[in-house]
Amino acid sequence: MIGTSRNTKTLFLLSFLMLLPTASPAQNSAFRKKPSPAAYTPVNAGAEDISGTYSFLKDDEFVQINMEETGVSGYISRQGDMESDRGQFLDMFFNKAAVQGHNVSFVTKTVHGVRFEFKGSFERGPGKTRTEDNYYLLRGTLTEFRNDAAGKATSRPRDVEFKWLAQPER
Repeated sequence: MIGTSRNTKTLFLLSFLMLLPTASPAQNSAFRKKPSPAAYTPVNAGAEDISGTYSFLKDDEFVQINMEETGVSGYISRQGDMESDRGQFLDMFFNKAAVQGHNVSFVTKTVHGVRFEFKGSFERGPGKTRTEDNYYLLRGTLTEFRNDAAGKATSRPRDVEFKWLAQPER
């Protein structure tokens, strides 16, 4: 009788184990390779979120900066100054952009033979909140690259300060 009871328990245990779902090492989370902590770190980790609209060279022109987990994007909206586009607004999207710590840089795509490159930094301005102008200031060197009709490239660097434009609360 004791042997039968033991066989019954063993049979029951084996039946129970057979009913459990099986998982290969690839499916079992205990066997999966865990991503490194860097995989979870946003691209702009440690950088303050300076997303917003800033003044540009003329009163009705601006720079838009968008900080996202995947990187920095944005564009410059400016008036064309060549004979073919004078007075028309041109949106020049960033080809490359980065914000690391307080350092800011971007390069726009070329539009009508013109592109811009900015290298500088941001700092807090006199504005008390994001709803006030000058909450942030971008200071640095803006270089304008221009191709003339003959294809000759010229560059014009200048020191600039772009001011945060007041934005509604989020």
